[in-house]
Amino acid sequence: MATATATNNVGASRASVSKLTVYDWVALDKRGKKMKGEMQSKNASLVKAELRRQGMNPQTVREKPKPLFGSTGSRVKPRDVAIFSRQIATMMASGVPMVQAFEIIAGGQRNPRFKNMLTEVKQSIEGGSTLHEALGQFPIQFDELYCNLVQAGESAGVLDTVLDTVATYKERMEGIKAKIKKALFYPAMVMAVAFLVSMVILLFVVPVFQDVFKNAGAALPAPTQMVINASKFVQAYWWLILIVIIGSIVALVMANKRSRKFAHFLDRMLLRFPIIGNILRQSALARFARTLGVTFQAGVPLVEAMDAVAGATGSIVYGDAIRQMRDDVAVGHQMQLAMRQTGLFPNMVVQMTAIGEESGALDSMLFKVAEFYEEEVNNAVDTLSTLLEPLIMVVLGVIVGGMVISLYLPIFKLAGTV
Repeated sequence: MATATATNNVGASRASVSKLTVYDWVALDKRGKKMKGEMQSKNASLVKAELRRQGMNPQTVREKPKPLFGSTGSRVKPRDVAIFSRQIATMMASGVPMVQAFEIIAGGQRNPRFKNMLTEVKQSIEGGSTLHEALGQFPIQFDELYCNLVQAGESAGVLDTVLDTVATYKERMEGIKAKIKKALFYPAMVMAVAFLVSMVILLFVVPVFQDVFKNAGAALPAPTQMVINASKFVQAYWWLILIVIIGSIVALVMANKRSRKFAHFLDRMLLRFPIIGNILRQSALARFARTLGVTFQAGVPLVEAMDAVAGATGSIVYGDAIRQMRDDVAVGHQMQLAMRQTGLFPNMVVQMTAIGEESGALDSMLFKVAEFYEEEVNNAVDTLSTLLEPLIMVVLGVIVGGMVISLYLPIFKLAGTV
């Protein structure tokens, strides 16, 4: 009965807290200077009373209007979560009470959706929830791994230390993701620019030359005729080309989301792709090592940690391999042996893991592996960027130059006969 009563009281407390409304207020301080701000309260009268308690003379207190298109705001990005993690870690380490820390961080958010989310987390904590329970209400932004780390910190009484580790982890992961996006952006940009330049030439430049050639009445060289035929096709069926391109992209994205076999096939093909595949492989290894090292250091059981790590690698192939390793470790195999069976981990990673297991410093060895591959990713992306700059010029030069030469061949031929 006592437990049920306590539960009901906590539920009632949470319900009452969730009914708070945000008010915009304008007040005069002791010097007569106008001050503005916002405050959460049950009603306007309580806001005025609080302002008077702070030595201010309230002028206007109004309920904060909702945005025209709702108060959801833009989506919460992983970078926002990384910044929040560093902020809450810093405040907790400085001795700021958790509820006050959330109130300060939420007040500084420009994204209404994230602000509301942090406010709800704060209200849940005020209502009696632990931090990992409150964060678990938003599994998209705060995934199972994040909540497990926070729970481990709460259980061990070292929440501020774990939050600092989580903040560093999120920052490292976002840094790797940014590098991968940069690496994939350049090839996509080369293809897009080459395609757009080709379309402009075929649609607007070639028809002008085509009229000139028609009036001249001379036989056209094969390259010139090919360019003209391509121009006629693009002019007649540009809409079909557009539908095919958009349809292919949509079909690829949908198939990748709905079919695990296709997603696995696509991921394996990307890992085998020259240069890009090597970057993706090193990124997956860095994420695996960093994530497993953080969870192991926080005191999360190894098997449970590997279950969460599988989804953090950013690769379906490596995720499946880690789940296979988890099953092997669960029946008593050493992790380095399970790792070797997958055939996806370099010998250096296996040997470092074996040394870590033997010496009892697995987390330390994993961090060294993560640092090595993070540096490799950085160097590979920088090298790729340097190589692609001249490659872009070569590709565009071949496409544009080839078309221009094809169009001028008949002119050169006519000039030679004069």
